[in-house]
Amino acid sequence: MQIIGIDIGTTSICGVAIDAQSGELLKSITLNSNAFIKSDKPFEKIQSPQKTISLALEILDNLITDHTAAIGVTGQMHGIVYTDQIGNAVSPLYTWQDKRGDEAFGNTTYAKHLKSFAGYGCVTDFYNQQNNLVPQNAVSFCTITDYLVMKLCSLNEPVMHSTNAASLGLYDIKKNRFTNGFTPQIATDYQIVGEYKNIPVSVAVGDNQASVFSTLKNQGDLLINVGTGSQASIICDHIITGENLEVRPYFENKYLIVGAALCGGRAYSMLKDFYKSILCKNGDIADDKIYKLMDEMLEKASPTLLVDTRFAGTRKDPEICGSINGITTESFTPEALTKGVLCGMCNELYNMFLEMETPINGIVGSGNGIRKNKYFIKLCEKKFKTEMKIPAHLEEAAVGAAMFGGISAKIYENSGKAQEIIKYR
Repeated sequence: MQIIGIDIGTTSICGVAIDAQSGELLKSITLNSNAFIKSDKPFEKIQSPQKTISLALEILDNLITDHTAAIGVTGQMHGIVYTDQIGNAVSPLYTWQDKRGDEAFGNTTYAKHLKSFAGYGCVTDFYNQQNNLVPQNAVSFCTITDYLVMKLCSLNEPVMHSTNAASLGLYDIKKNRFTNGFTPQIATDYQIVGEYKNIPVSVAVGDNQASVFSTLKNQGDLLINVGTGSQASIICDHIITGENLEVRPYFENKYLIVGAALCGGRAYSMLKDFYKSILCKNGDIADDKIYKLMDEMLEKASPTLLVDTRFAGTRKDPEICGSINGITTESFTPEALTKGVLCGMCNELYNMFLEMETPINGIVGSGNGIRKNKYFIKLCEKKFKTEMKIPAHLEEAAVGAAMFGGISAKIYENSGKAQEIIKYR
């Protein structure tokens, strides 16, 4: 028996089929989505929902077998697509990277007026309402993963899990409802919402929660995920607040306390692009060669520059900029800069963890930004004073979606049974 998970990322779409009993990866497919739509507005980051859904269906159809027992869906949160009364998209996907919420509104910004953040769906919708950009035939909006479930199950309106709903902002996580009058169907538990080719499909869940679900076998651990952004996450029975912390709904009436760095792994990628711009004047050089060169730099990096990697600001203050300090005649080297960026990424996550004021048993690492950088793992282990466990499976969010789908379809008795398949390398 196999279960399938689909993860719609910002730049790629991944699908996995895993054995429901052993957790063995049976098949994995990842495609670059190339879904971004060019815009003449510098703040606008939009994608084609039609292209995204088409690729997701292509992946799913290549994974389904006669032994497929459940389908789970996850992916990028915060962004929205408008839908009409028969469940079709009538707008582009306004992604989580869209910055219209930071545009001026009166003597403040749209996001600050709502006490929320740019990129969050309800802020995007508010901007669109104020500027007459909501399609006339739109009756609702949802995340791109909710929209995929609508297409799979032929739904006319979205069913949103609380993990996705809360990511749109203006959401009361205690009462599980929006505070701005938006009233979609909200699911707070494991739930099947329909079928695709006679296979049960669960409600879509947030990718952060799905990644946590498939990696934290021990709920007393801290998850460090590094991708385009990065997060430090713990599971908690109660709400914890902090200047740089978000409280997100989790599963089984628990909360996910998250410190999210907007730049995260992108900071290291920016440095790669910086080096590439210098080295590629007389010809192209593959990214992996630049990363290999950076690895060689890290072998002999001493001393280290002090780098603040908040290059994209923070949720609370998008105006914050990164910085490089500690420049001396000895430290002004590419080696010191490379190590300094990694240290800055680690320090930002560690400072968010300190705000949580919660003891942990250990740390678990996930995401390509960790799996592909052994030096970052070492930095984290030194900073957190514990060994980092790495899940044996790749594509954590897709695997988490598959497990969620398995519980929803009653393949697993409970979450504990489902998480027995988690293994660390």
